[in-house]
Amino acid sequence: NQAEKAVHQKKEQSKTKCRKARRRHINLVAEFNRRQRKNIWLETHIWHAKRFHMVKKWGYCLGNSPTEKCYRACYRAMTKHCLLQDLSYYCCLELTGKENELLKQLARICSIDTGLTFEEACCLSGRFEGSVSLYRADRYPEDMLGTVTFIWKPRDGSENRQLWLWVHPALKQDILRELKAIFQCSEPEAVYIPEPVAASIQEENQVDVAVSLGKKRKKEDKDGEKAVPVKKIIGDGTREPFQSYSWISQATGIVISDRSMEILRYRLIGPLSHSVLTETLKAASLQTV
Repeated sequence: NQAEKAVHQKKEQSKTKCRKARRRHINLVAEFNRRQRKNIWLETHIWHAKRFHMVKKWGYCLGNSPTEKCYRACYRAMTKHCLLQDLSYYCCLELTGKENELLKQLARICSIDTGLTFEEACCLSGRFEGSVSLYRADRYPEDMLGTVTFIWKPRDGSENRQLWLWVHPALKQDILRELKAIFQCSEPEAVYIPEPVAASIQEENQVDVAVSLGKKRKKEDKDGEKAVPVKKIIGDGTREPFQSYSWISQATGIVISDRSMEILRYRLIGPLSHSVLTETLKAASLQTV
């Protein structure tokens, strides 16, 4: 019995891949996607995971506190250089439609008594970002929803405008529900459900060649079939993978789109922030057709 048990354990251990095989790109992508099924990673997750204590909040995996004593370095960067923060976990809601109709309905969920509103001239032009406190429709000063930041897309000559609302993930569902109510937006009849993107043909050929040489096995699922690694996670921490992400109003033509995890957001703090941006980003030349 002991001899049979030893042989059985030896066979099970032989199926475990070595670290070199686990660290191959095709295996890493599949492993990272598997670990993101419950909590979505930001674009900077790998960098933060090596240096921060990670916490799982609001459907995301976020860096909470550094593992090293870097508070002095962060303070020095904020006061003399530049410090970058990843705020991509904030949800972006896009409103598209006629400017007059947007302002008319948005005035119902905010008040000039609390400060700036969506109609402020400096913000309406698209030059500056604004902050506003939202309430339930026609319920001010009761039933506050929360504070959001917003920015208008600059005018391009047409009467249609685009407005981006940056909402904390804990407030997203309540604010989205209120926006759909005041604009009378309903879900589209046909919802596009994208299929997981399979591995490229070149990668599949490489896997087949490696298997034939006996150097690499393709990952198998519980049924023993070959599992194709997923390249992209669909959805985000505040939306189910196959939930609709766009709503339209048949009466006014206003469209509400959920752009969470599609538009990244970074915050730069420090006197050299502008210099870092000018050195990093290069302005594109304008081409007229």
